[in-house]
Amino acid sequence: MGVQVPPGLPELEPIGINFMNDNVGHQESSLLDTVKLLGSVLILLVGIFSYYYLIQISILFRVLMVLASAVVSLVIFFQTQRGRVLWEFFQGSRVEIKKVIWPTKQETFQTTLTVFVFVLIMGIFFWLLDFLLLFLTTTITS
Repeated sequence: MGVQVPPGLPELEPIGINFMNDNVGHQESSLLDTVKLLGSVLILLVGIFSYYYLIQISILFRVLMVLASAVVSLVIFFQTQRGRVLWEFFQGSRVEIKKVIWPTKQETFQTTLTVFVFVLIMGIFFWLLDFLLLFLTTTITS
């Protein structure tokens, strides 16, 4: 009862990760992941807090502290199971972006010109409609 693939299209393997296939060490892994996630959030919050708390320090160093805490936080986050899943999603997105057929320069120009002309025509139409409604309103009320 799977998905029916139309004729002519390649059969693709399902993309997904089954994390529940081995329950050995799953409890320890989830606890360690939780600690890593909390540590990651805590490091980021400390970096942001230090930006506002340490006003006497130069703004350059405060911004560098926030950036450094963000980098360390991301490194720790990507060591967790959720981080690995997110990284695989990013990799899959890059593959899908490469599959997109982007318009040529001429097609982009023609589409932009078509939109510009349409907006111009609609602007003139609404200007004339506004003029007509103003004329009718002033004629009726005066």
